[in-house]
Amino acid sequence: MAIAVKLDDLLHDRRMTLTELAERVGITIVNLSILKTGKARAIRFSTLEAICAALSCQPGDILEFLPEAAEDDQSAASESRSEQA
Repeated sequence: MAIAVKLDDLLHDRRMTLTELAERVGITIVNLSILKTGKARAIRFSTLEAICAALSCQPGDILEFLPEAAEDDQSAASESRSEQA
């Protein structure tokens, strides 16, 4: 995936646990864990806003675009489409 989630680094820097963040934000530990591991397919702006408020950060501190990963994803999608044709 072309978007990397840096939530683990922020939690470490803030000396905060995932459990504490979940309580402050009001979402489950499971959902935060899915986000933290990069397995989430989407995030609501309201959730992102709550996380940023709890961690005193900007969205760009949590999410990072990786251009090389985007290129790999596009190549894989192209190969998959050509195999199906």
